[in-house]
Amino acid sequence: MSTTATIGIVTVSDRASRGEYEDRGGPAIRQYLGDVLASPFEVVAEVIPDERKQIEAALRVLSDQHNCCLVITTGSTGPARRDVAPEATEAVCDKLLPGFGELMRKVSLEKVPTAILSRQTAGIRGSTLIINLPGQPKAIGECLDAVFPAIPYCVDLLEGPFLETNEDRIVAFRPQKK
Repeated sequence: MSTTATIGIVTVSDRASRGEYEDRGGPAIRQYLGDVLASPFEVVAEVIPDERKQIEAALRVLSDQHNCCLVITTGSTGPARRDVAPEATEAVCDKLLPGFGELMRKVSLEKVPTAILSRQTAGIRGSTLIINLPGQPKAIGECLDAVFPAIPYCVDLLEGPFLETNEDRIVAFRPQKK
């Protein structure tokens, strides 16, 4: 029997939160998950402004109250003054996983030299994996393609639901049991 995974998606954008700009990041993440996950999942999505306290609160609610096994944020990862998603993520996490950001920047740098300005990160809050992504849909897909093979196993280690992937799209890496 398969358990339905709950996944949080947080779009961090002043303009999108005010309705001045269409949120394209959150829907891109939802579409990506629909393409790569074979196991059932439900999404809890929010669009919030670039306010550190609001981002921290959203991450806490999604982790602690909605029991999301995975929370993916989009936006607010650049060097601008209002870009604070990494700081909010670090503030609420028990452990940081810098390899996620390192790999996402490596992949992005192969496409655009300004990727070095991106500050994506990831961490764990309780039994929730939190990952920060850039805001552009194309970059979201490139970054998720790079890190997604490790996500199901990380969720396993956090004792979350078993995430199966559509192996014709993404093959999840899980060490062989001896």
